[in-house]
Amino acid sequence: MTCVFEEYTFDMRFSGDIQPMEHKIGDKVVYPNHGVGVIEQINFGVLNGRTEKYYMIRISSSGLKVMVPHSNACTVGLRPVIRNGETAQVFSFLEKGKCNSHHDWKHRFKENSERMRTGSLIEVAAVFKSLVSLSRTKPLSFREKKMLERAKFLIVSELATARNTSNETMEDNLVRSLAKAHLQMPTNIDKQEQF
Repeated sequence: MTCVFEEYTFDMRFSGDIQPMEHKIGDKVVYPNHGVGVIEQINFGVLNGRTEKYYMIRISSSGLKVMVPHSNACTVGLRPVIRNGETAQVFSFLEKGKCNSHHDWKHRFKENSERMRTGSLIEVAAVFKSLVSLSRTKPLSFREKKMLERAKFLIVSELATARNTSNETMEDNLVRSLAKAHLQMPTNIDKQEQF
């Protein structure tokens, strides 16, 4: 899949190239492929004879609790929720960005899976837009439908958190952005699902 990003410039934490960050209790963060969570605790433990700081994160949508070592936070893609001002860049990409999907579904699925794992919201938006576009010309496989639902969920939940609004409002904004690109959500994708 090829997506044109040249006109979209993002700071380091937004693009997926994450610099080591210190988080504090109460910070809203994004854990790749799971979505927005809140740091509820910061603990210390011993790992391989070394004292290590751990972030205890509760994923907002599922209640799942994740423990991430500070030294591994960048590697797994843990990052802060994007800022309110950066949300316009995501909508701009959805409205004007170009995406082309690989013709072979196995290669396409592999590329999209890799993009989803980056944790970068613009990469997730690229997967979302390419699958919506592809669904206009051919039916999506079961796995691609699930990926589209997941990408939609991740985009809506992070944008809603960044703009301090409801998921429903953000989903409406997402639909409007797709309409500006002459795209629409496939009819078989349900309203915002929780995972």
